[in-house]
Amino acid sequence: MFHMNRIFRHSHLTPYEADYAQWCAEQGALLREGRLSDLDRENLAEEIESLGRSDKREIESRLKVLLVHLLKLQFQAKQVKEGWRSTVVEQRRRIRKLIKESPSLRSYPMQVLAEEYEYARSDAAGETGLPARVFPENCPYDIDDILDLDFYPQAVGSAGGQSDLA
Repeated sequence: MFHMNRIFRHSHLTPYEADYAQWCAEQGALLREGRLSDLDRENLAEEIESLGRSDKREIESRLKVLLVHLLKLQFQAKQVKEGWRSTVVEQRRRIRKLIKESPSLRSYPMQVLAEEYEYARSDAAGETGLPARVFPENCPYDIDDILDLDFYPQAVGSAGGQSDLA
């Protein structure tokens, strides 16, 4: 029989493909009990490696959303929606938290910036109805500004300095 934190020696272990949640619980219990020879090492190793990939995917996703909203704030300033700024702040906070939890990912936003900007540019065009050519071909913001809690781009058409958005 299986209990959340204990697996009895004679129980049948659930295959990875049969029931993922049950398999995870069993693998955790085996680790806690020190039953290393009973572990599904190959699938367990893949799952552990995928955890790092999921953090990277989350940074990519949040960076793209952040870039879309910065572009909308800059190029559609007259139609700013109330939630755009809060979305910018939320994405920045979540990216910072991921990096704080995994400092080895500190340079990752910079590594994927060009690719995520390309997606963001396309999404911003779709969301605003503006042609893609309105948005710069290359990211107009550096990564430090993008992640800076106080940075907001100057609205297009406004006089020099920070826009009214800051």
